[in-house]
Amino acid sequence: MLINRKIYLFIWMALLGVAVMTSLFSCTEKEDIIKEDPPKPFERLIKEQKFRSTAMSYDINYQVLLPAEYENSTDSFPVVYLLHGLGDDETAWTIGGLLQYYVDLYAATSVPMIYVMPEGFNSYYVNRYNKPKNYMHMFAHELVPLIDSLYRTKRSASQRAVMGYSMGGYGAFILPVKNPEIFKTGVVLSMSFRTNEQYLSEPQNVYDYQWSPIFGGGGATGQARFTEYFKQHSPFQFLLNPADQSLQGLNLLFDCGDDEESLSFTNNELHQMLNDRNIAHEYRMRSGGHEWSYWRKSYYEALKFISYAVQQIPYPDQSDPVEIGTIIADNKILQDTLANYQLNYRLVLPDNYLSTTNNYPVLIILHQMENDMNTASKNMLSLLVNQMNANKLSQSILVEIPLSASSASIPSSAIEALIAELKTDFRVANDSKKWVLLGNGNGGKMAYNCGQSLPTSIGTCLLFDANLLSPFNPQNQNQKYYLDICDKGANYQVNNQLYSKLRENNIPYEYRIRQGTTTENDFLKGVYESVPFIHQQIH
Repeated sequence: MLINRKIYLFIWMALLGVAVMTSLFSCTEKEDIIKEDPPKPFERLIKEQKFRSTAMSYDINYQVLLPAEYENSTDSFPVVYLLHGLGDDETAWTIGGLLQYYVDLYAATSVPMIYVMPEGFNSYYVNRYNKPKNYMHMFAHELVPLIDSLYRTKRSASQRAVMGYSMGGYGAFILPVKNPEIFKTGVVLSMSFRTNEQYLSEPQNVYDYQWSPIFGGGGATGQARFTEYFKQHSPFQFLLNPADQSLQGLNLLFDCGDDEESLSFTNNELHQMLNDRNIAHEYRMRSGGHEWSYWRKSYYEALKFISYAVQQIPYPDQSDPVEIGTIIADNKILQDTLANYQLNYRLVLPDNYLSTTNNYPVLIILHQMENDMNTASKNMLSLLVNQMNANKLSQSILVEIPLSASSASIPSSAIEALIAELKTDFRVANDSKKWVLLGNGNGGKMAYNCGQSLPTSIGTCLLFDANLLSPFNPQNQNQKYYLDICDKGANYQVNNQLYSKLRENNIPYEYRIRQGTTTENDFLKGVYESVPFIHQQIH
């Protein structure tokens, strides 16, 4: 029995040892597993990044937004550098700009791209006049190579774009101009800069704080502000040189709101200079001011424009065809003549005219047409009728006066007589605010002249690529104006002058500069986009 007990005790001790050793090995394995870092989930928005800049001698903060396709592919992607405005930082595009939301929203019309958002300080994204290796040097020769080393980027100028707002808008312009071997494309939103006249009249404290530290000339007044360094960086200076080639071959899109305090004039003048020099670019002006609500609405075309550029596809001069809708029947169009003036016009009544006792707003359209006048007329009238049927435009009486390019000018007395005839024959509104006069080309010129001559009869004038004659000096603050031109149109300069005069005289206005030339489709597209404005005036 003693031997058996000894054997049992030995076996028990052996088993206990095995159990202890197993436990120890198990603990060791668990410790090894715990020590291993778990794989990090894919993050598209990479925040709080920084690198030490040799050129700047301090850290540069930045953020990166990767395309959704980045994780599960081995593809390389174009890069868009996003530049913030004065007083903001690298977080502006994701906080105020809601970048990721809009990139995903417009994914169907833009290619996947990497977005890099660097801290810009108050640099205007250039080297300071007394520091040849400063911000622009850092950007082009440190930041870009760093991003190329960290991410799968397409590493040629054609695959890099710069987009910015305000101060960053100037950066998005000047970086490709000064570094075309690195950046091919610039999208310039509400560019903060100054024309020569604005630069000379800048208050001294603003000039000394904002401009002279960058371009030199501290404390200077008058022409002394035009330092050599400023002349090298101001498009209003270097574009005066006919031999300057710095903008040739670049893809440039400018976009600025019509309610900007002074920057709309800055950007309009630059647009004029570029057009006068036949330098290819796109230019847009919409309703809005210096704010994110405006810039976010720029994303759709901006990302589309960049996508065309990185694919090296020419951006179209013409806008997409407008959707007219159902073409109205011929029997809906009444034709008449203003006898004393031999003025032919077409008239369309609202569908509910006979079933109501309402007095209706009136839209008088001075429609210049080139070739098939009957088709052009039916398209215009159909477009407006369909907008009324969709409840996007108040039910109105439509009066169209067909014009050819060679038509004689219509005197204001003829429009006055037409208004009187309409008031006799139809139930129309007495309030001038519900009378709208619109026209294109020479019809736009006539609409402006008649509107000026009939201030108590016409409440709103819409001018589409109007062939205006300056000088003009509108005075009636009870009238509202809507100016619409295409960026490739011939009348940009004179329309800009009218826009400036409307603002100077505190006359209500809207100003649009759109993609296109001066085709019938562009006119239809302009009228289509003006419908919310017309509805607001007559509703």
